[in-house]
Amino acid sequence: MRFIPTKIHGILDYIMGVILVTPWISYYEGVPKLLPSLAGLFILVYSLITDYELGFVKLISMKTHLVFDFIIGALLIVSPWLFNFSDALIAPFVIAGSVTLVVTLLTKPKPSDKPTEAQANHSREMKGANIR
Repeated sequence: MRFIPTKIHGILDYIMGVILVTPWISYYEGVPKLLPSLAGLFILVYSLITDYELGFVKLISMKTHLVFDFIIGALLIVSPWLFNFSDALIAPFVIAGSVTLVVTLLTKPKPSDKPTEAQANHSREMKGANIR
């Protein structure tokens, strides 16, 4: 069941994006430093261009956004093994990826400010429009 509104998802997007970008100030080196920074930057960029309440330029759909979130979450989870990190770095990546996947899977795929098909049909009926 999807119950997280897209507005809340948007807030979480910007928080996660900023958190992931911050490894550049840490002591990590190489891929463990670069991967979360790039993932965070990607999250911030596609959040800014998503057609939802907190998007500024509405270029991509919420469904596309959720696909990107799913890919980022999965990549973060498998990255310690994929890129052969030390054991000490596994937990932050698995936790960040898991949170991203859970939020993605629980988020409504349509922004709250967009009417559902039933609401749009009802609105057209009320205006006297013909429905196919």
